[in-house]
Amino acid sequence: MSEQPVSILVVDDHKLFREGLTALLDAAPETAVAGEAGTGEEAIARAAALAPDVILMDIQMPDMNGIEATRRILADQPQIGIIMLTMLEDDDSLFAAMCAGARGYILKGADKAEVLRTVSAVAGGQALFGPAIAGRLTGFFQRGGGTETAVVPFPDLTDREREVLALIAQGADNSEIAARLHISGKTVSNHISSIFNKLQVANRAQAIIKARDAGINNQ
Repeated sequence: MSEQPVSILVVDDHKLFREGLTALLDAAPETAVAGEAGTGEEAIARAAALAPDVILMDIQMPDMNGIEATRRILADQPQIGIIMLTMLEDDDSLFAAMCAGARGYILKGADKAEVLRTVSAVAGGQALFGPAIAGRLTGFFQRGGGTETAVVPFPDLTDREREVLALIAQGADNSEIAARLHISGKTVSNHISSIFNKLQVANRAQAIIKARDAGINNQ
């Protein structure tokens, strides 16, 4: 019985859920919670400090979504196995999480056996996604998706939102974006609101910094 338990960082912005999951994992001999985090930024800091084997990462959080936090953590610590926590089998978000490097997901209503099975598999180097995600992944490669597509910045943005973000990064204002893309000013505003929400930024300046950091610049 000398085998070390899997060390886990639990990340979720709902304290009650986080504490319940922590209690479940601490009660199992094969897992041990190294720490908790309630935001994406806190997850990045705690991952760096604790270097857990596995992170259970909520997808939707107010300051920074779990997909962006996953991308940042794995850039520095690629050995960590990250499992997404979600309320629904949201294919788009989970597919984006896979592109960011996540290795599995757990529905928030999952029972103890499923949670432990997924944690054990990911800690052992496996990836565990449901059949819906597997089907989308198969379709992705059948359409010729490859390394280039998989590393598209901000995979949770739509193609149109990515076009708008590129124009923002070039310094275009709303009316210029509308003219370039042949869409209305209101549609531009809607796209920008969605982009800010998905990138977890408050204004254009922050969006431009994120875009340029991700390689979206003057083209």
